[in-house]
Amino acid sequence: MLNLYGRFLSPTRLGDRLDEVGSRVSREVEELIDSLKLSADATSDYGSALEQAGEKIKGVADPKKLQLYVTHLVKSTQNAVASNRKLESQLLESKKHIENLQSSLEAIRYESLTDELTTLNNRKHFEVSLEKIIEQSKESGRGFALLMTDIDHFKKFNDTYGHQTGDQVLRLVALAVKQNIKTQDVACRYGGEEFSIILPQSELEEAAEIGERIRSAVMSKELVKRSTGENLGRVTISVGIATFDTLDTGHSIVSRADEALYAAKNAGRNLVKTEIDLQRSGDSEENVA
Repeated sequence: MLNLYGRFLSPTRLGDRLDEVGSRVSREVEELIDSLKLSADATSDYGSALEQAGEKIKGVADPKKLQLYVTHLVKSTQNAVASNRKLESQLLESKKHIENLQSSLEAIRYESLTDELTTLNNRKHFEVSLEKIIEQSKESGRGFALLMTDIDHFKKFNDTYGHQTGDQVLRLVALAVKQNIKTQDVACRYGGEEFSIILPQSELEEAAEIGERIRSAVMSKELVKRSTGENLGRVTISVGIATFDTLDTGHSIVSRADEALYAAKNAGRNLVKTEIDLQRSGDSEENVA
């Protein structure tokens, strides 16, 4: 298992692969520069040959000598054409190599920003996306919503049924998330059993509806242990939601969504709570006091 992780998944391995692609790009560029220099030299030689032949032909009256110069010019032209064809072939080949390298870089970038287990975006991608959408929202005046979700009693699944079943639970929740968000939404595995979803240009009411759809979709699935066929019951999640305020930072909006999430946990789990619920709870406590 450690060998597989080191070979394919570890950050060090991704760094090694990035270095490898970078080295291949450098080699490709160096070879291309060498080819361009050779072609430039050949073109320069051909230009000199034409110039010299032109000077010599001016004073030639002997048809045989003229034929000799013309033959030399034809040969020089043929060499120049061959050199240009070779360069063209090398340029086409280099283009293919560079396209392949671009594909490799894109694959590495995808892996570096993707959670391999759930195929959702990872924490790094979430943090970059959150900062970006905060900047966009401040410029445009259009807000967004943030959902933080947590799998209820996840530790119990892991401790009772093993990590493979725990992984199955994570995939189940990730699938429910994918099936209930739009293309422009950013869904991430925030860490452990917690997920985060950025909903661009979404109001609190719409975000609450999406959160409720995800919660219902997760609860509707009965979990079956693959190795034995044993029915393990239903999985539930708790959801907390906050919307962007112009004074928000990434930390502040995540904190409010987390507070709403823990409010859902404290209220009995398998619930969706928003920052408005936090305000109502505060008002209620003040009235009681």
